[in-house]
Amino acid sequence: MKKTSLNDIAKSLGVSKTLVSMVLNGHGTKNGISKQTQERVHAKARELNYKPNQIARGLRTGKSNTIGLIVADISNPFYAKLARHIEHYSSEANYNVIFCSSEEEPHKEAELLDMLADRQIDGIILSATGQDSNQILKLKRDGIPFVLIDRYYPRLNNNFVGVDNFQSAYNLTDHLIRLGYSRIAHLTVSPSHASSLRDRYKGYRAALKDANIRYSSQYYQEVSFEEPEAGVTRAIRELLEPPHIVNAIFAANNRLAVTALEVFNKWNIKIPQDVALVSFDDMDLFKFCFPPITAVAQPIQEIGRHAVELLIRHIENKEKNPPTQQIILPTKLEIRRSCGNFLTPLETLPIKTK
Repeated sequence: MKKTSLNDIAKSLGVSKTLVSMVLNGHGTKNGISKQTQERVHAKARELNYKPNQIARGLRTGKSNTIGLIVADISNPFYAKLARHIEHYSSEANYNVIFCSSEEEPHKEAELLDMLADRQIDGIILSATGQDSNQILKLKRDGIPFVLIDRYYPRLNNNFVGVDNFQSAYNLTDHLIRLGYSRIAHLTVSPSHASSLRDRYKGYRAALKDANIRYSSQYYQEVSFEEPEAGVTRAIRELLEPPHIVNAIFAANNRLAVTALEVFNKWNIKIPQDVALVSFDDMDLFKFCFPPITAVAQPIQEIGRHAVELLIRHIENKEKNPPTQQIILPTKLEIRRSCGNFLTPLETLPIKTK
């Protein structure tokens, strides 16, 4: 079926294509086109089901009203919810979103960034793999507005929205320590160089050090992103067998915690009688587990809102080098029953800040 063009509308009304273009692009009044004629053009466009060519419009105006979003793993509930909120706030601001997942692969991330640039998107929201800052520097050189979410590059000054992963992980570990746990394992996922995972590990280590608890490298387990089930199974077997039997496990994200729950269920390991379990990144499932799982909850909706607002301000800023902004939002420690003698039953406590 032939797509309706500006020419089709112009011919049916007996006016010029230029007049139709000016009206549909919102420039009718300033070009002296009567209100009655503008109403006729809009009515005919609706009647013929006219859909503007966004690519051509972008070439004319230099603006596509499209944002690119690249997350590390769209199957992770954290990123899935974040993507939904970003789409919502972008839509409210009349921007469309192209969703992409890098799957923690730097080369795929580079390909996606090139693809989005070729599509002439107005800006990018990116949860970077964190391995190669050259792609970020390229965005700067090309003048493409962008905002980093969840992860950052310590040596680069960029727009960023996220949480204090170090302090949040410190407080989660400290919660376990105050309940009497001392053999606390840290279960993380590769690539562990990502700033969010690195800061969570540092927070865990700092809490142990401040409590005068000796750190054991045997308690650190890194699981492959590609094979989490096999990796978590192997890690739990090592952590719960002599001579290094742990009594608590800190899962660095909710995907690892869910996989650990599956292994515990299969092996009939009881929480918290056999081992306590906590997670960074809360999810609805954790409220309904038996027992419910203690977790750090990130303000996902607020991260999405701030990221969109910051990016759009950057897009619409006419300055050549607008100032950058880092927004660090508070997290909440959702204390539930997976640690045994919980301090505040089923109550939400605010994370302490430095």
